[in-house]
Amino acid sequence: MKAQEILDEVAKLDAQELKKFWAEVSRHRAAMSPCDLPLTPGIERESEVCGGSARIVRTRIPVWLLVEMRQLGTSDAEILRNYPALRAEDLENAWSYFTRHPQEFEQEIRENAEY
Repeated sequence: MKAQEILDEVAKLDAQELKKFWAEVSRHRAAMSPCDLPLTPGIERESEVCGGSARIVRTRIPVWLLVEMRQLGTSDAEILRNYPALRAEDLENAWSYFTRHPQEFEQEIRENAEY
């Protein structure tokens, strides 16, 4: 079944059925590994690329690296100068993803600082 077909069917649900539907979606989502979860547009995650870390599409630049740079005081303009493959939109996507998953980055930054 295609996404639009699913959306069409969901639109037909009454309030009670919709509540059950979202409970089931939440249950399935909780069972997924982080690599299976949908990401922010412009952010990808593949287990065989960058160790499975969320990264900017078209690149091998992990979001945790950009977050760490920003936490250390690097401006967006400076990040864009240092990474010419990045666009301002990429940074906006990274910051949006970070806002929704801050716990993920605390761990990734800590793990990568050990190297």
